[in-house]
Amino acid sequence: MYAEERQQVILERAREEGRVDVAALATEFDVTYETIRRDLTALERHGLLRRVHGGAIPVERLGFEPAVADRDAVMTAEKERIAKAALAEVPAEGAILLDAGTTTGRLAEHLPPDRALTVVTNSLTIATTLSPRPNITLMFVGGRLRGRTLASVDDWALRALADSFVEVAFMATNGISVERGLTTPDTSEAMVKRAAIASARRVVLLADHTKVGNDHFARFGGLDDVDTFFTDSGVDARVAADITAAGPRVVVV
Repeated sequence: MYAEERQQVILERAREEGRVDVAALATEFDVTYETIRRDLTALERHGLLRRVHGGAIPVERLGFEPAVADRDAVMTAEKERIAKAALAEVPAEGAILLDAGTTTGRLAEHLPPDRALTVVTNSLTIATTLSPRPNITLMFVGGRLRGRTLASVDDWALRALADSFVEVAFMATNGISVERGLTTPDTSEAMVKRAAIASARRVVLLADHTKVGNDHFARFGGLDDVDTFFTDSGVDARVAADITAAGPRVVVV
């Protein structure tokens, strides 16, 4: 197993179990303690784990929020599959909303060049991606820009979304669970996400399987707010069935 593959397994284990232990991982992978410590250090440098005595804890459990570049560097193949599958929900014309997120950012990259769309977004990254596209009428939602997510938030953003109506809102989330619904660490982003959902006829959620089962501080929606949820094949089948029972159509890619 390559180091990158082992680190991905370690990260998933930490998110599932709440922490990982150096000794247990070394035994499982049949490598030295020092190899595991290097893996944990690499994951910490990417903002995904926080080292603690004898192991590591996922940053979600500690209230930390990785920056955009750190989040965009993980689960890349899964995010690509999700984004491409979600293209089926993009209308032939009209207005859509792209929420700030790395998977919605990949959807922006793959929007068909033959469709005349109005795209509403509060993501500086997505706005930069779409600004050269002649077929796109770009509506950038203003407000205070959060450096960690490059998303505009607060009252200016809320007022713009209150006066908007789109056919589909493609949403991102930090966490999704049957118990808590859709959650994110920051309250200001939660308010904007809530307003984005309210502005849409349909809501399509894009989130890889590492977000499933995670709960964060600020809730911005329930599963009954979501029409379709695109995720990857790493999702637990029983959890996916529970989510389906709560309302959304779940598409596993």
